[in-house]
Amino acid sequence: MMQRSPLVSIVMLAWNRKDDVRESLRHIQKIDYKPLEIIVVDNASNDGTVQMVEDEFPDVHLIKMKENIGIAAYNVGFEQAKGKYIVIVDDDSFPARHAIRRMVQVFEKDERLGAVAFDVRNYDHYDEIKNELEDTDETEEVKAVASDYLMSFNGAGVGIRKDLFKRIGYYPEEFFLYHNEMDCAFKIWNAGYRVEFYSNIVSYHKYSPKNRASWRAPFYYTRNAFWLVWKHYPMDMALKTTLILIYDCLYYSMEQKTMVYLRAMWSAFHEVYKLKGKRKAVDRAIAQKLRVPFNLSFTFYR
Repeated sequence: MMQRSPLVSIVMLAWNRKDDVRESLRHIQKIDYKPLEIIVVDNASNDGTVQMVEDEFPDVHLIKMKENIGIAAYNVGFEQAKGKYIVIVDDDSFPARHAIRRMVQVFEKDERLGAVAFDVRNYDHYDEIKNELEDTDETEEVKAVASDYLMSFNGAGVGIRKDLFKRIGYYPEEFFLYHNEMDCAFKIWNAGYRVEFYSNIVSYHKYSPKNRASWRAPFYYTRNAFWLVWKHYPMDMALKTTLILIYDCLYYSMEQKTMVYLRAMWSAFHEVYKLKGKRKAVDRAIAQKLRVPFNLSFTFYR
């Protein structure tokens, strides 16, 4: 008797990107894997996204938030997902046609594999590269193996075991935006599971320079860098890294003539109460090998 394939839930968070959501859902409809559940969590869009999904994609499970609560809205979709595995995408990203089937294959072979990091490629090159892996039946596992560091993942394309994800608490609601993947990676590794990257499991993403040019990215990347450290690092590492981050906030504020880093640092300390009960220092080896891109916070005004 043939074993039935496990249900996979694709969870997308949407906010005011009606055309991108439509395009991503059309690509998702072409995925060659079944059974597949598609969940769109709309974060209080006002551009007609909700009506478009209801009219054009009646099979999609649409969740309507009353206000924009950032990445916390993802958690509503994660909790309602019925799949054994959850695939996370942005409202401007989508998995390649064979990606889900390949993801399930590697998950089913390894019980300690907690998350499969997709190769997130720039959608601008979609027509050039789609035939390389998407339209062929290449099934050989092509994973990155590193001995000196641990993997995180890109939230525009990743698969996670639902039971593990629920157990570690999904995404950090207090972050609002950015560094949620790093927070999740710390918890996956500390729970005794692995994150692995596969170059033949692909998703496509429309990178948005407009979004990154706003104050939101440098602010939340900087504030949440402090919170990552305070939540997950052993005490001595947390103290040392906090002092480095304070210095960087002061230095790059002067270098780039902006107050956003100082405002982010103030917010980190002023709103530290949001981390109450959430600190759980990971194993020292994990803290040392899971590299957080702290410098990313300070590159937006150069």
